[in-house]
Amino acid sequence: MSQTRRVTVELISDPADERIADYRALTDVELRTRWEPPHGLFIAEGELVLRRALRAGYQPRSFLVDAKRVDQLGSLLDHGPAYAASQEVLEAVTGFHVHRGVLASFHRKPLPAAEEVLAGARRVAVLEGMNNHTNLGAVYRGAAALGIDAVLLSPTCADPLYRRSVRVSMGEVFAVPYAKLDPWPAGLELVRAAGFTILAMTPAPDAVPIQRLTAAQRAKAALLLGAEGPGLTEAAQAASDVRVVIPMRRGVDSLNVAAAAAVSFWELGREDEG
Repeated sequence: MSQTRRVTVELISDPADERIADYRALTDVELRTRWEPPHGLFIAEGELVLRRALRAGYQPRSFLVDAKRVDQLGSLLDHGPAYAASQEVLEAVTGFHVHRGVLASFHRKPLPAAEEVLAGARRVAVLEGMNNHTNLGAVYRGAAALGIDAVLLSPTCADPLYRRSVRVSMGEVFAVPYAKLDPWPAGLELVRAAGFTILAMTPAPDAVPIQRLTAAQRAKAALLLGAEGPGLTEAAQAASDVRVVIPMRRGVDSLNVAAAAAVSFWELGREDEG
């Protein structure tokens, strides 16, 4: 389709074309979560996010782009097999209007062990049961922006590389190392053994206001966050060292978990130099 690219962009006219099978039914969460991790792939969308994935070292399997945008994407499409289609074909394949104009399928990387991501980290977020992809992506974006060195996920957390999480994080999910922490919550002992103080976020009235943590409690902090609504389980709270709360006003009992995470990340890092 283009004569000046290192990789030829091939035009797709049939939604059933097997060359773009990675992109089928992207709005079907159950199907995608059963398909993507076992096949070692994830889908990302938008030029900025795709470039961040490439910069983070993720290898593309293919690109799928609105035919009208091919000449606007510069060298992006030179990194792997590239296919273009009309918006009608794109929508028939993916199940939605691809208004960002470009998608890519990437190979996943092997997940590191929890010990590996904890090594050298000063502040980490530990997430329990966070299965809302929007909240998960927002937490990762806050973690990247506000000095969190790594994220640990309980076995019941959603996939950080699911398309919606990646999009909401603006690709910052690629910038923060993460690992699974299993078994749960017994795996928290591994975090404690690495020298971290485990801080459990809860609106409980007897929790310590987060700004009153001691210097020792802040020195190596592992902030434990639960899912929107139910929050942390009793078992997770019991496995923590300190229960902490963000003081509220005007009778508000809590914040959205992504907002609470951002406030807490900032508070834990506010004394950093620079």
